[in-house]
Order: sequence, then structure tokens, then C-alpha cells
Amino acid sequence: MIKNDLQYKYSKDCALKFEYSIAAVEQDEAWKQREPESWQLDIDVKKSHLMALQEEIAEYEKLINCDKSQPIKIQVEDFNKLPDILIKARIAAKMSQKELADILGIEEQRIKECEDKDYQCASFCEILEVSAALGIEFDNAFVKVDFLQIEEGKKSAVKWRKWREERLNINSKAS
Repeated sequence: MIKNDLQYKYSKDCALKFEYSIAAVEQDEAWKQREPESWQLDIDVKKSHLMALQEEIAEYEKLINCDKSQPIKIQVEDFNKLPDILIKARIAAKMSQKELADILGIEEQRIKECEDKDYQCASFCEILEVSAALGIEFDNAFVKVDFLQIEEGKKSAVKWRKWREERLNINSKAS
């Protein structure tokens, strides 16, 4: 995900380099004749990376060019993607990290740290405050609870606890 203008410019440069590289490989008839599978694989891999990069660039451009007079809907595919939503909302609001920090009454460095670490260092309260400052509201949000996944997690936790207990017992006996 592109988070700022510096990353945007770098991504655009990378996209141009991928386009140039793809064109150069496509013109390499000797390689195509000698190793057609390797040649095609190289092109396909570069095109795949280029497409992913172009999608990120297009998403960033959509955010920076959105009409601020209208609410923007950003889809949340996974709760783990909430940090991306916070960053996208800030970008769409055309708000700098400093402006967000000023609204929240905190240091700009804290917002930078949170965004750089995808909000993994932020408390739940900080996430709620950032959400409120950015006007984020859930609209028709549904959450799926996967009971099979919960049961698998319980089994794994029991196994891990047993392993840990055995290790502690072995270490205490060795002392």
C-alpha cells in the first residue's frame, strides 16, 4: 500500500522501470529462441509485479483525487486491514500526519510511527481516536465468527502449553 507522496513517486518510477524491462525482454529474440519458457516466465513475473504496482498507484490516485464534499467508502475485506483503512482515510481527507496529530493533540512522530508500523504499536484507544478524528464510520459492517477456527486455536494452545510445561520441567530438572 502506498502511504505517502514519496512512496507514490517511487512506485511510479518502479512501474516505468518494469515497463522498460518488459519491453527489453520482449525484444530479446535470442533468449526467446534459446530458452522460451524462461523468457516467458521472466515476462510474466515482471508483468505480474507491474500490475500489482499499477493497482496500488491507481488506488492512491483515487484517494488523493477524491471529492472531499462526498463521503468515500473504503471496503474492509479483513479486520486485520483496519490500519490500511486509517491511512487511506487520512490520505483521502488530504490530511498530513502533522494535521492529524494536531487534531489529536499528540506529536506528529507518533502518527508516523503508527503508520510505519501499520498501527501495531497503537493502543485500541488510539485507534478509536484516530478513527473518530478521520470521521470513519462502519456502514453495514458484518463480522463472521469462525467456530472451527476457534476450536483449532484451542487445540494449538493446549499443545503449546503442554510443550512449554515439558520444557520447563526438563530445564528445572537439569538445574
